Amino acid sequence: MLESNTDSIPALAVLGPTASGKSALGLWMADQGFPIEIISLDSALVFRDMNIGTAKPSPQELALVPHHLIDIITPSDTFSAAEFVEQCRALIADIRARGKVPVILGGTMMYYKTLVSGMDKLPAANAEVRKAIEQQAFEQGWPAIHAQLAQVDPIIAQRLKPNDSQRLQRALEVFQITGQPMSSFHQRDQQADLRIPTLSIEPSDRAVLHRRIESRFLDMLSQGLVEELVGLRHKYVLDESMPSMRCVGYRQVWEYLHGQSSRRQMIDRGVAATRQLAKRQITWLRSTANKEVVDPLQPNWLESVRPWIQKQIEVLMP
Repeated sequence: MLESNTDSIPALAVLGPTASGKSALGLWMADQGFPIEIISLDSALVFRDMNIGTAKPSPQELALVPHHLIDIITPSDTFSAAEFVEQCRALIADIRARGKVPVILGGTMMYYKTLVSGMDKLPAANAEVRKAIEQQAFEQGWPAIHAQLAQVDPIIAQRLKPNDSQRLQRALEVFQITGQPMSSFHQRDQQADLRIPTLSIEPSDRAVLHRRIESRFLDMLSQGLVEELVGLRHKYVLDESMPSMRCVGYRQVWEYLHGQSSRRQMIDRGVAATRQLAKRQITWLRSTANKEVVDPLQPNWLESVRPWIQKQIEVLMP
């Protein structure tokens, strides 16, 4: 495992918004003979049996190059940013020991931020407190929880939507456990900011990306996304508050299955939610310093990043 005071991380990172071509780049690197293994930076790919709606790599693609942190928990489980960092650090050491270069690839920016900057020292979850908040939300609704949070932590409440149940629950839980608002927890752990060579995939034309997103969501539906969720609900005990069912796409199909939307509305909401996700990812990427930027809409964009990749791998190879 890497030491917490390491100045740099001996790996590469490939970041980008949804539908931008991250997976294609990773597979291309492997096909070109670069000595890599991929560590998934994706909070949805960790769930087993959630294949269509997460755009999970196919068995053939997974066989082309080793992938890690995919299919590691059930949809009824949770996987935190702290758990990602712990497992990612261990994987980096293992991959390096095999003489390969780890490529941390995905779009879950919170995982990346936690890896390089550490975490706020927030208290551990308390099942009893959470259950009480859930019961209150069941009786009064999540907007009432949002209003309550606004009284004790207006900074966090302003950032959250009244129906963002998972984050509202956590923010109120922190206050009830500690008596302090979550926004007051600024102290970082002992890990200083770390450096990692980062390739940022940033499409130059948002409209093209939007069309890709719509096309991909329609493809997911034709591949059986609705049927996949029906099967998941038969296999596992799930509810709409679980992180797995809050994933973009699955949330909108869940609402459709419960009669809360028509099929057309489900499609429109799924596409809109995915576009919003991409917008947040792009905003975050553009505020990130010390990165190499590539536009996936340019001709021969994969070949254009070969020199940068080659240089970084030469530095990182033992």
